Amino acid sequence: MILNGISVLNASNRSEGNSSAFVSNDFIFLQSKGAQAFAGVMAFTSIIITCHQIYLHLVNYTTPREQRWIVRILFLVPLYAFQSWFSLMFLRHQDSYIYLDTIRDCYEAFVIYSFLSLCYEYLGGESCIMAEIRGKEIPYSWFFCTFCFSGQVFTMGFLRFFKQATLQFCLVKPLMAIAIIIMQALGVYKHGIWSVSNGYFYTTIIYNISAFLAFYALVLFYLATSSILRPFDPIIKFAVVKSIVFLSFWQGVILAILEKAAILPALPHSNAGTVAAGIQNFLICIEMVAAAIALRYAFPYKLYAIGVN
Repeated sequence: MILNGISVLNASNRSEGNSSAFVSNDFIFLQSKGAQAFAGVMAFTSIIITCHQIYLHLVNYTTPREQRWIVRILFLVPLYAFQSWFSLMFLRHQDSYIYLDTIRDCYEAFVIYSFLSLCYEYLGGESCIMAEIRGKEIPYSWFFCTFCFSGQVFTMGFLRFFKQATLQFCLVKPLMAIAIIIMQALGVYKHGIWSVSNGYFYTTIIYNISAFLAFYALVLFYLATSSILRPFDPIIKFAVVKSIVFLSFWQGVILAILEKAAILPALPHSNAGTVAAGIQNFLICIEMVAAAIALRYAFPYKLYAIGVN
């Protein structure tokens, strides 16, 4: 009887040992020191590049009405890069990355507001914009989905739509970030869980609708003002800002869907959505280097350099 008990105890200990070994070997690439170090190098590279550009704008702060918006837009890269790397370092710490992501979400809204304000500043305000585009026919395009406006012209109503559809994103983003924090505290929010009983399902739908409206409004605004914005190189400005804010969001949604579909391997002993969030943060650390370089061309300081017309 005693021998049987010892055998059972030994079997139990072996089982626990195997379980502990499994937990200790619970490993993915994103948790490796090499991956985290590489992400950190990329993140801080983008931070250094952008901070240097911000410094150059501040040294040559000759047009405050424009440059204040530019500097606020540029701060998006350091915030994105550091927050993504920091979240990657705490990937397995009880969904702590969700709280960190809300900081990024709030600043995204501020960047879209800053970018729209910069465009209005370039063009001299709403009245000047309206004077330029009033009566201009809306371009027919299947690519930009303007075919439904065939034969119509830009009016004050369209200009207000551009502004309202863009600014609603600036309101929805912070509100959803606050809602996520509350739902996370109440235990009804799990990142990557596509269930009607989970808050992630609803916030993602609301985010997508809001982001699509803002994205489409900015496209229409560009089509309406591209000719008068041409001296300010609008294409690269629109492309870079929209890529950072909107495409990074949809990239995260796609990764969450891939994890839900088991295309991305789930990480044992972790909450759902952890792998998708980790890959998203890892990719952002890399992408921010390209974004930092693109922003140097999109918002060059030399236009404002002292002694340069």
